[in-house]
Amino acid sequence: MMFCVIAMSGLSILTLASAADRFAGNYVRNQLLALILGLICVGILSMIDYDELIQKLEYVFFGISILLLIIVMIFGEGENGNHNWIYLTETLSIQPSEFVKITYIITFARHLDRLKGKINHPFSVLQLLLHGGLISGMVMLTGDLGMALVYIAIMAVMVFSAGISLWYFAGAIALVLILFPFVWDHMAEYQQMRILVGFNPDLDPTDKGWQAIMSRECIISGGFRGAGFSGGSKYYSLPAGQSDFLFSVLAEKFGFIGSFTYIILITILIWRIILLAKNCRKNYASFICMGMVGMLLAQTLENLGMCLAIVPVVGITLPFFSYGGSSMLSMFMCIGVLQSISTHNRKYFFERENG
Repeated sequence: MMFCVIAMSGLSILTLASAADRFAGNYVRNQLLALILGLICVGILSMIDYDELIQKLEYVFFGISILLLIIVMIFGEGENGNHNWIYLTETLSIQPSEFVKITYIITFARHLDRLKGKINHPFSVLQLLLHGGLISGMVMLTGDLGMALVYIAIMAVMVFSAGISLWYFAGAIALVLILFPFVWDHMAEYQQMRILVGFNPDLDPTDKGWQAIMSRECIISGGFRGAGFSGGSKYYSLPAGQSDFLFSVLAEKFGFIGSFTYIILITILIWRIILLAKNCRKNYASFICMGMVGMLLAQTLENLGMCLAIVPVVGITLPFFSYGGSSMLSMFMCIGVLQSISTHNRKYFFERENG
């Protein structure tokens, strides 16, 4: 796991350095600092016994999640209707929803653990929907649709791994399909256009589809080997190229080879976490691992889809790659929790909870 996350972070710093002439600011320095702080967090968290800590502070973690999201809803700032950032100073800001993902996964895993054996009872499903829906709904109220979708994906992967009946998933999909035409008819024209352009940016190439089209052009221009560290020019016209669309810059600079390197690394990381989930002593530790898998899958697929101009631009970062201190630190803290599970799992090598 550590090899993969350090390699992806190093690839991020290399890409930022290669495009330093385009991005005004100390992005390379800040990303390197986030990497160092992240590694320190991993070291500290890996030494803490996750089981003792979570059992003592489970409800504290849930309270922290609610409190942070309330603070964001009241004091948050942002752009394009979002108010998901808290500015500590003029130049220093944090995105609390990135860190709430950790406490959300932990508390939801404990909730699943308490319901094992009766996970498919309607009352149990209702409890889980209220738990997951409360946190996801609060995130959505901040205007951050992309992050809300990640929270929903986390919940879906976790309940699936806990053994919930597939009929519940079928029912949820059917409900969405039934309600969608009614919701669509009550949307404003600009809202409908934004969704349509999200899936086909060529419908509005000079305005709403511009960012996605330029991202796609960067990827196309990179070809197989890319333009090189100092090459390329398409990324000059790419908005948010240092953050949400840094993968497109990677593709132009280092081509298919560089892009596929990242995909291989994130795939290995996800597979390694699934193996850890399989071998966990505690059932809720397995659920935590699968929550992390859901988070990584959702963010990776959303971000790559945005960069390839095949899904709407919802403003989501690419794990261990996109520029951003909150994103990088929260991801490394997740790895710290996983390392703690792996380290302390060895104390009970010959044990496994039933259920």
